[in-house]
Amino acid sequence: MPVIELTKELLACPSITPREAGCHAILSRRLESRGFKLESLPFGEVDNLWARLGDQAPLVVFAGHTDVVPTGPEAAWSSLPFEPTERDGFLYGRGVVDMKGGLAAMVIAAERFLETHPTFKGSLAFLITSDEEGASVDGTKRVMEVLNQRGEKIDYCIIGEPSSEELVGDQIRVGRRGSLHGTLVIHGKQSHIAYPLPGQNPIHNGLPALEKLTQTVWDKGNEFFPPTSFQISNIHAGTGALNVVPGILEVHFNFRFSNAVTVAQLQERVEAILEEQQLQFDLHWDLSGEPFLTKKGRLIEAAKEALYDETGAYPELSTGGGTSDGRFIAPTGAEVIELGLSHATAHQVDECASLAELQKLPHVYEKILLNLLK
Repeated sequence: MPVIELTKELLACPSITPREAGCHAILSRRLESRGFKLESLPFGEVDNLWARLGDQAPLVVFAGHTDVVPTGPEAAWSSLPFEPTERDGFLYGRGVVDMKGGLAAMVIAAERFLETHPTFKGSLAFLITSDEEGASVDGTKRVMEVLNQRGEKIDYCIIGEPSSEELVGDQIRVGRRGSLHGTLVIHGKQSHIAYPLPGQNPIHNGLPALEKLTQTVWDKGNEFFPPTSFQISNIHAGTGALNVVPGILEVHFNFRFSNAVTVAQLQERVEAILEEQQLQFDLHWDLSGEPFLTKKGRLIEAAKEALYDETGAYPELSTGGGTSDGRFIAPTGAEVIELGLSHATAHQVDECASLAELQKLPHVYEKILLNLLK
């Protein structure tokens, strides 16, 4: 069971973001032995690996991350999070589904493909980062800048994120919503709470605007995306004292938005709502990623055929979930899909993957390569 053993090797590395903790050395040895040309691309605290075999088009890329989210209290785990453990048909360990199992399956699939097709039409590459679960500033985003500068164009990209619901391939992601963060500071005037008239309470002044923001319909979505959502994540005001009217109210909010609306339109409508309430405010925007969508083409068809051959069923095509590094790859014109294990236990205590599903995944990836490169 080579995919199980390689996954265990990776799970034993305590690669809490942005550390890779030895994962890249494990993967590098496997890829180099198969003829891949390796390139380390470190930026800041982040280690990135670009490994390529061949110099012809089309270029098929397996993309993924070795970093994981923190474990939380280890005492809450049934077994230690960085000691991979098989139990009742499952493999337990932090990152097994998100996404070290997917990475291991990709490597095994590439090895199997090259054993039967030592020469093939096109190129195969791996883009591996340790900055997906964190800030996502010095990882795939920076690697794509390097590739663009030297004219390396990705044609097809398979990201091993845990995209499935229950069984491998019951769902694949063909796009993701955009993510736009806002930090709003509403200004008032601090005063004694017993003498409020000289003051201006920013909480009282800001509530009508916040209510309107939460009730606004930003768009109705479309055939590919659900409607845009607006959510407030944090609110803070006050000094901690019970007898002081606060001077400012700070609000953090987020849009998960479809391609039915633009960033500029969202920003303009938010600012208009705030201004119509005659608020004194500062507003800072942070765009985490634009929405992207891979329409039906060769990659999606190759994945559908591979999944039908392996599972006997075609996948649901989805744009749900959060963000992924696909947002940095798709804008270059690459066809991008996310296909991996079930996301049911991702980021949870006792994260685990079905051994049977984990062994199925390399076969799916290998068949996709055959469909694209044979």
